[in-house]
Amino acid sequence: MSVETVSTSAETETTGAADAAAPALRGVHTLSMAKAITAGLREAMRNDPKVLLMGEDIGRLGGVFRVTEGLLDEFGEQRVLDTPLAESGIVGTAIGLAMRGYRPVVEIQFDGFIFPAFDQITSQLSRLTLRHDGTLSMPVVIRVPYGGHIGSIEHHQESPEAYFAHTPGLRVVAPSSPHDAYWMIQEAIASNDPVLFFEPKSRYWGKGPVDHDHSGLPLHSSRVIRKGDDVTVVGHGAMVATLLQAADIAAEEGRSLEVVDLRSLSPIDYGPILDSVQRTGRLVVAQEAYGFVSVGSEIAATVAERAFYSLEAPVLRVSSFDTPFPPAALETEYLPSADRVLEAVDRSMAY
Repeated sequence: MSVETVSTSAETETTGAADAAAPALRGVHTLSMAKAITAGLREAMRNDPKVLLMGEDIGRLGGVFRVTEGLLDEFGEQRVLDTPLAESGIVGTAIGLAMRGYRPVVEIQFDGFIFPAFDQITSQLSRLTLRHDGTLSMPVVIRVPYGGHIGSIEHHQESPEAYFAHTPGLRVVAPSSPHDAYWMIQEAIASNDPVLFFEPKSRYWGKGPVDHDHSGLPLHSSRVIRKGDDVTVVGHGAMVATLLQAADIAAEEGRSLEVVDLRSLSPIDYGPILDSVQRTGRLVVAQEAYGFVSVGSEIAATVAERAFYSLEAPVLRVSSFDTPFPPAALETEYLPSADRVLEAVDRSMAY
């Protein structure tokens, strides 16, 4: 396992293929999100021989985004399985493996390719535990690289998370930082329920500190990551970086935004959101996904129900437009930007 020196001598980035004899990482290291997920998968596989990986090109190639790079060499072909290009078959096989006591982790190569497996996920995987009156666990993790900002084409830059958050029996999470990605993938694998693990592919190469000794939060917890007084802004995945950028710009203009990272989309941890709104009196919810019947819609409705008398302005939503994802040249116009978030903040402050 090679080590790349970075600006802080106490922090390192793990790169390249895995070494079977390499020790588990301890302490704080600087990792990209992609390598943090790799490290989390490796840790889960070392700790439980029933954890195995499945997906298209995840073995020798290491996946399109190289997230599984090196794991085949370390764990072998019986635990890192290259599959046919058949998403429904991949998930169906994972369901069968889970029935036999395994903990399969499925990679969907791109977000838009999840739809051939939609029936298996929503009609079978989500229902089997209830169908068996709780006696059958379904510890299946489905990794989904999702979202825009990579200059790709239709079916490669989708945000389909609301379909699955809407489906009872599924857990849905989305990390925004390498630290959360490292811990959340392990916690998802340890869950006895099926978990849709949405990875913001535009953040794969962004680096940050990962504490390999302390996770910080349970899997389904939201978190205030920047304190503020004027407006609460909420988002998940790649949108969190956009919200932090908006908060920096707002601070230069004399406004204070409190940023909440959702982390989990089903279930949603409303505690930090409601506590924040009760102080600021204003809420803007932002997402890359379409706005109609979305996670943002659910949060807006719930906050309006549970914190109505704390609100000094309507809850506002910022999202992509309700159209199919456009050609790559138009993605910057389509996806929410810091400017669009700040425009909503201005409208909220105007009430």
